[in-house]
Amino acid sequence: MSGGTAAGRPKLDTCRIDGVDVHAFEVPTDGPDGKEQDGTLEWDSTTMVLVQVHAAGATGVGYTYGDVSVASFVDSKLSSVIEGQDVTSPPALWHRMAAQIRNAGRPGVGAMALSAVDVALWDLKARLLGLPLIHLLPAYHDRVPVYGSGGFTNYALDRLTEQLSGWVAQDIPRVKLKTSRQPERDAERLTAVRKAIGDEPEIFTDANGALARKEALYWARRFHDEWDVRWFEEPVSSADLEGLRMLRERGPERLEIAAGEYAFTARDFVNLLEPPAVDCLQADVTRCGGITGVLETAGLSATRDIDLSAHCAPAISAHAFCAVRRMRHLEYFHDHVRLEQLVFDGTLSPVGGALRPDTGRPGLGLEVKWADVEPHRVYGQRPA
Repeated sequence: MSGGTAAGRPKLDTCRIDGVDVHAFEVPTDGPDGKEQDGTLEWDSTTMVLVQVHAAGATGVGYTYGDVSVASFVDSKLSSVIEGQDVTSPPALWHRMAAQIRNAGRPGVGAMALSAVDVALWDLKARLLGLPLIHLLPAYHDRVPVYGSGGFTNYALDRLTEQLSGWVAQDIPRVKLKTSRQPERDAERLTAVRKAIGDEPEIFTDANGALARKEALYWARRFHDEWDVRWFEEPVSSADLEGLRMLRERGPERLEIAAGEYAFTARDFVNLLEPPAVDCLQADVTRCGGITGVLETAGLSATRDIDLSAHCAPAISAHAFCAVRRMRHLEYFHDHVRLEQLVFDGTLSPVGGALRPDTGRPGLGLEVKWADVEPHRVYGQRPA
């Protein structure tokens, strides 16, 4: 649905959800030998679970990244909760769904399923109103700064430096690489990156929880002192709140400790904020309860004077995080950029180091490219 005139649109409070479709697509990585690595994990594909919610001839789209089991969770636990309901208030439907999955398991798969449906509901409402999603949300900003993210630990030095310097050439002033799988190799990798990008762009690092506390403190000091690293993400497990707090308090003053991408509920974020375990909080719109969850988390970060950074899913996050008052930036992640460009028409590209939502298209501005993505289907059926 393209929006049309106000006179040609259905009255919103009479619109009822008349169908939910769920799809999943598994796309191989483009890493060495078909694999990518970070500090604690190796993978050979990325799976997107795509949800469509239909009402009054319009279709809202939402998605998450996770196992194909997320798709079956939506079908078995969430679709029936929203079918037949009106579309006026995504948060009200979010609350109904959250209650429904209490015993099935809210964190993890449950939260990712809830997130995908919630995004689709917000997209649907915006499309029915003929508005870009940013104009439906309580936006503070009209764009979201990005940092280039990838730099996997199994990349050869030439690919590593080519990828990160490529982002800098696109006027992205901050880049991130994965570290700490083999810590003894990180000095060579960081030296090559700093030489390739020059002195001015910021370097971020992400250990994905690979290090023990004292080991992380050692590398925090080296990262800062030798390569002017400004961001150390999950140096220890995000579940190790005491370890994160120790690093925040005892690490270099200009090196920020970040975590939050694996927070699924409001309590997870509160645990990171009281007392502060991070200098900058992260939230993933496809894990923390969708757009409704991001708005809730934004309030937590604002009241504690800590910035919130968007973890991945740029096609959604570019809209959602414009509504975050203490928004910092967005992770422009290599895998998600590739996959979203394959699946959708209407994805955004950075301009001047930021993503600006397209206000000329309703909702998220995305249309599924069924012919391109169909060969990667692992769940559901192509729409007739």
